[in-house]
Amino acid sequence: MADWHAPQGPFDIPEVSNVIPRRLKPWLFIFFVLIVQFSGGVYLAAASDMVGTTALMQEDILMAGYASLIGMSINFAVMFRIKFRFSTRTQLLAAGAVLLAANLICAHTSSVPVLVVTCLVAGWFRMQATLACNSTIQLWLTPVRDMAVFFCYVYIIVDSVIQLSGIATIYTTFFTQWEYMQWTMTGLLALMMLLVMLLLKPMRGPMFIPLLGIDWIGAVLWGGFMMCFTFICVYGNFYDWWDAAEIRGAALIGLVCMAINLWRATFLHHPYITFRAMRNRNVVRATGVYLVFFTLLATEHVFEHTYAANILGFDETNLIDLNWYVLVGIVAGCGFTYVTFALRKWRYKTMTAIGFALAAIYLAYFYFLIDYGVEKEMLFIPLFFRGAASVIISIVFLTSIVQSGLPFQVFPQALTINGFTGAVMGATLGPAIVGELLRHTMAKNAALLGAGLTDFNPAAAHIPLGQLYGMVQTQALVVSMKEIYGWLLILALLSLVVIAVSYGPLRPRVVFPKWKTIRRTLRRMVRAEETAVERQMKTR
Repeated sequence: MADWHAPQGPFDIPEVSNVIPRRLKPWLFIFFVLIVQFSGGVYLAAASDMVGTTALMQEDILMAGYASLIGMSINFAVMFRIKFRFSTRTQLLAAGAVLLAANLICAHTSSVPVLVVTCLVAGWFRMQATLACNSTIQLWLTPVRDMAVFFCYVYIIVDSVIQLSGIATIYTTFFTQWEYMQWTMTGLLALMMLLVMLLLKPMRGPMFIPLLGIDWIGAVLWGGFMMCFTFICVYGNFYDWWDAAEIRGAALIGLVCMAINLWRATFLHHPYITFRAMRNRNVVRATGVYLVFFTLLATEHVFEHTYAANILGFDETNLIDLNWYVLVGIVAGCGFTYVTFALRKWRYKTMTAIGFALAAIYLAYFYFLIDYGVEKEMLFIPLFFRGAASVIISIVFLTSIVQSGLPFQVFPQALTINGFTGAVMGATLGPAIVGELLRHTMAKNAALLGAGLTDFNPAAAHIPLGQLYGMVQTQALVVSMKEIYGWLLILALLSLVVIAVSYGPLRPRVVFPKWKTIRRTLRRMVRAEETAVERQMKTR
């Protein structure tokens, strides 16, 4: 008897009312994703305006912004459990309500703990709403569930929104005030919730999977460790690193949280993150690559704003216009990765080498370009390459986690590690290292350049001492930036040599399991946990 398959009809989303045409239903969820991704609680582009109108410091606002990333990373380990526990409608309404409240709180509070906790919770729900939308349209994007294709879509949405939110925030602040960005997003979130209530049906999946057996204590401890790590990186320079009790205390609390988690993972049936996820070769390799790669690009956070504002004299609108250059690079990088990596299945090694080569071009361009008379248009090439490089590396190594050979029970835990190392550590550790290096290098160069001021110099006799000191500091800043760009360029070239001599035949060929398979796997996990609980009750 010949094998046959029932013909698959056109893609449809039964949860959406038929008032919406079938072809427009996926675009409704893309609209929801864009609203959710724009709703960050705190907008780092408005940090200077927030510092000027509140009692907050720059570090406080950065800490709140990174807390949102930590909330998103922690959610990865349980996001599929929550997806199969609640309907898409319920998830979007809950996330919309929390994000709406978070925007209102962040617009009115000056309390750092309230701000940080609010952004942490908002990050959690932002990730859950993003999964609810993206998983609904996954088969529309890639009917064979090719994750390389899917991640190209994910990153062109996520990274583009990061750049566009900065542009929208600055122009909103320029014409009104920074709180209007929160109020605008509050209105859009209310619109999203209204559309969800009107257009989405409260449909449950074929299986009801309760939230049983989740290690919530482990989630809190891992979140505590990540918060302490971020606190040290963000506030280290402000508190003078290990000379301050605050930094030593954060290090101690972080180490205790880590130690307790590792100890609990030795005997718990389902720890929040297992040793199997931590020791996986692809996870370890991705962590190492992220640490090196995002340290190379850490000059984005430390140098670029200072150089453009203090040396080139750009105002805020000219500064934020540079985001357009990065945005073009992100779109081009996603398109290039889609064609070469997702469709043509180029090797991981090849794509990694391309990402590091683009980072090397970015560093080399700034090393040779940096000067006092650079036009804004001349910055297009390095910023374009930086945007393309970061998105290529992110897509490639997130796809490698899927191809790591981990069972689905452990796979979301690997995503949590990947989210922390790629997003949180990439945004905090590299800038902390490069910022401290800049401080020491600038002190050395300022001392060398200012050594002649101690002697009588007729050419400088008519210049006021304060102005002369400012000139020395400006020159020392430019020289120090050039020096650090040179060292990072050497590191990028050495990384390229290591990649070139390594052996990497692997190509992205693994596809994601069917949602039916995922539901069955999660159901077996819950049944095993129920059996274990019953046995414990009987022994008591």
